[in-house]
Amino acid sequence: MHVFTASGVFWGFLALIAAAHQDWRTMFAWLALALFVDGIDGTIARKINVVEAAPRWSGTALDLIIDYLTYVIVPAYALYSSGILGDASNPLNLISMAVILLSSAMYFADNEMKTEDAWFKGFPAVWNLIIFYYFLLSPAQPTTASMVTIFVVTLGLGLLTFASFVFVHPLRVSKLRVPTLTLLVIWSLLAMTAIWENMSPAPLVVWGLCIVGLYFLILGYFRTAPTHDRPPQ
Repeated sequence: MHVFTASGVFWGFLALIAAAHQDWRTMFAWLALALFVDGIDGTIARKINVVEAAPRWSGTALDLIIDYLTYVIVPAYALYSSGILGDASNPLNLISMAVILLSSAMYFADNEMKTEDAWFKGFPAVWNLIIFYYFLLSPAQPTTASMVTIFVVTLGLGLLTFASFVFVHPLRVSKLRVPTLTLLVIWSLLAMTAIWENMSPAPLVVWGLCIVGLYFLILGYFRTAPTHDRPPQ
């Protein structure tokens, strides 16, 4: 089970190689595979009780190492080198890298990153998904307006890392579980379509990705306090 989890670092490395060659479709494909592994490994590990079966290795530590590569390093490098935020010397580009890398490092070191019912406290440093949307929505030729918009969004998400706002874990949500998982499947299919189309899919796919993404973004507003393990009222 731990080896399966560790495979994510290899998919992340392949994604980094693709990013170095500016092969964005291949990069996102490898990141998607890493995301799939990360999405299911925890559920399987809990089912087989891997903590007791292999106590020498920490699945949590392993997961954080891999996530920092696949969620932060590779996406940050892709954003930095793609030209979406201008060339390498553009202050907006450099500041964005600092925001992404530093806020994510602090987030992964946070011992209270999750609520008791497995929601994320603050923005959970899923920059692989955010950069996916940057590539999807950015104009072919970056403009001053697009670069400023991306910079402001990046800065805002970096600040949300330390906020009390919560973000859903799609596979561990209890309330609205059926619609959430259904939309997760729809989003995955649309995302694979966008990747296959080299991040230039039909407008219907773009709209679908944006609508479903908005659902996951605002779902935290509708979260109520955990109902399990609560003392009698």
